[in-house]
Amino acid sequence: MRISQSTGEFDEVVLPHLDAAYRLALWPVRNEHDAEDVVQDAVLNALRYFRTYAGGNGRAWFLTIVRNTCWGWLQKGSRAPIDPFDEEQHSGARPIADDPESLLLHTDDATLIKRAMQNLPDRYRELLVLRELEELTYRELADVMEVPIGTIMSGLSRARQAFRVALNNEVTRSPMSRGADARAEEAEGRLVESHVA
Repeated sequence: MRISQSTGEFDEVVLPHLDAAYRLALWPVRNEHDAEDVVQDAVLNALRYFRTYAGGNGRAWFLTIVRNTCWGWLQKGSRAPIDPFDEEQHSGARPIADDPESLLLHTDDATLIKRAMQNLPDRYRELLVLRELEELTYRELADVMEVPIGTIMSGLSRARQAFRVALNNEVTRSPMSRGADARAEEAEGRLVESHVA
């Protein structure tokens, strides 16, 4: 069944997934502004090829376009090698925590997760972001990545294992005095909670 090409229908299929698209693009390009550019290009591509959308899972369809746009963009070498300004980190606004120790531990765990994720191969990072942060089903992942569902399952297993190793490596390098094993388990548990970008 082919849906019509109206702007309203395009908006219904694509716009609800812009945040997921941004988070997906952010990991490979590692820069907020570049991720925004990739998503903008992906939206234009989605609009250009909307006539080929035959209904079904709009999220998987759009995230496939984002993924392909991102990898094409990286192959062109469009990536800017700068660290983005983190407004939340550098502004006067501070997150509210129960106590300073909890805030420090949560911030440290988020930093450990981010560093561990950055040390993973792109494919593993992409699988973890889509499954754990964006909560795509195995079927949706298979559709987005254009591979069989069995490949997704084995890839996720290897990605989770690689993440555990990377996280343990980050924990052992961290100057915090708490037990490394307990911190690694806590940080791994926060992967889904943190949506670290």
